[in-house]
Amino acid sequence: MLLSEMPGYTYPTLATFPFRWYETNRWLIYALKLLPSGDLKWLPDYVESEGHAKAHNYATQEEARQVASSFNEGIAERIEMLGLSEPQKTSVTLKAEKEITVQERLADEELLMLTEALRRHASSPRPAAQDLILPSELQGLHEDLVRQLEEAPYLQIINFPRYRVALARTKEFDWTHRLSPSKKCAVYCVREKIARGFGFSGTDHWGKTKAAIRALLLPRANQLLQHASIQKILLEAKSRGQRVVVMSGFVFWYEENGKPGWVVKTIGGDSASGSGQTIWHEGTIISKNHGRIVVLPYIKENGEKVQGHTKNSSHDGKAIPRHPDEYIELPFEILSGDLMIGLLGELPYE
Repeated sequence: MLLSEMPGYTYPTLATFPFRWYETNRWLIYALKLLPSGDLKWLPDYVESEGHAKAHNYATQEEARQVASSFNEGIAERIEMLGLSEPQKTSVTLKAEKEITVQERLADEELLMLTEALRRHASSPRPAAQDLILPSELQGLHEDLVRQLEEAPYLQIINFPRYRVALARTKEFDWTHRLSPSKKCAVYCVREKIARGFGFSGTDHWGKTKAAIRALLLPRANQLLQHASIQKILLEAKSRGQRVVVMSGFVFWYEENGKPGWVVKTIGGDSASGSGQTIWHEGTIISKNHGRIVVLPYIKENGEKVQGHTKNSSHDGKAIPRHPDEYIELPFEILSGDLMIGLLGELPYE
């Protein structure tokens, strides 16, 4: 098909972001399109190749995100050129920024979890190549199977996109059980690389699995407080008057009441939800309790600004309140999620 014939081609593109192409292990660029209704929708992006439309894709997530990030620097300019009214312009800008924020957080979080899963098994024994058992007709997969188990020896299901084959482990070295190579199976195999590294299955409920992994990662984040690199970052932040530093899904929080020092909290879902909210970077966080979750200040689609705050999760019970004289209002700073991934990777592991 011609590029001009692709769905959504005539709708303005405001931003782009890469999504995993599960069936191929590549990364597809999606375009955030402004529909005639005023809604925003992610649609596959295409490039022209020999006169025809071709999926805009890359071999690695890193390369794809660099391309998308460069394009997204021009969001404001593109919206400015649409001739919208001021209220419409504000609404569309907030929606677009929210969409990018949500996708970046999800991508950073899953990359952090994958990094930790692989690190936890860095010293785990790898199977000898000659011990692996494959179906007789699939001996051509042997080298690929060895490579994937060398990276993640804990895997129980593996996808081989190039051959449109998926296999499950039935015994320690037996990979003769074939799975239906559907898109759902490909999704499960990708999740397996994260989930199984923490003792879960890639076929488990993904939201519940990630919630459990976040809880397992919190002690690791606490270890960073003793790490020279993070101490330097926090010292520099404190010298600039910052008391809250956000990296990926973790918040480094300087507590002055009681015993002064940095503690680790987690980011609440409110400021990263799918309900049309975006981060209000100029806002502050007012803490009226000692909750372990920090909700960053955000702006609703209607322009209403919501103050950042602290709270507990619904399972933790009510957060211990501060005395009104001890309420604190703090500015915050968001750093690159890649920084957290790098720092966790430098820690010694059992």
